[in-house]
Amino acid sequence: MSRSNSWSCRLLLTGIPLAVAACAAMPPGGTGGTGVSFFVTSVGTGKGADLGGLDGADRHCQSLATAAGAGGKTWRAYLSTQGKDGVPTVNARDRIGKGPWHNAKGELIARDVAHLHGANNMNKQTALNEKGQPVEGRGDTPNRHDILTGSRADGTAFSPNDTDMTCGNWTRSGAEGVAMVGHHDKMGPTSDPWSTSWNSSHQTRGGCSPPALRGTGGDGLLYCFAAN
Repeated sequence: MSRSNSWSCRLLLTGIPLAVAACAAMPPGGTGGTGVSFFVTSVGTGKGADLGGLDGADRHCQSLATAAGAGGKTWRAYLSTQGKDGVPTVNARDRIGKGPWHNAKGELIARDVAHLHGANNMNKQTALNEKGQPVEGRGDTPNRHDILTGSRADGTAFSPNDTDMTCGNWTRSGAEGVAMVGHHDKMGPTSDPWSTSWNSSHQTRGGCSPPALRGTGGDGLLYCFAAN
């Protein structure tokens, strides 16, 4: 929600009928930091896909949200884990709350979990970082549209019997392992039908380190959702 729309909403309260639709679309909590309930992280942890597990990834989301003025909510990283090495299977879709989710400008990303995994409103213009800024995508230098998810298209985890798609359940940053990523801009080669998937586009290549993630167009970024 822009500052001008917020002003129009205040005028409505005094009886001046302006921007009714804009006010109706305004998410609970107002604009900017308090109203945001979804963002792409502006930075990674600096350790590639070693996020410190789910807890470390959640702390990263919480820290960035707090710095942006939205720390009063409980933030969760959109990540799945596979049931291996004592870590339980966790589905990304089950840990992010019920929605709806809005970006830092008040634009709707998805109404609920079903909408998020269907015809959601995520694209390069709406999948903003916690500061309300766009994230570099396909065609930009550098391209940072690979977002770590470790998930299938429906938001569920891969089977423990499948290839590890989570860089050791988000604890590896070396030359071994791969992670599943999605494209926040829903863009990629037209020959690849998966290139437009926001959460399950392709595997990383050449390991889980920062250089490996950058090699396929990533930077260790995450999707963060307010779970409450």
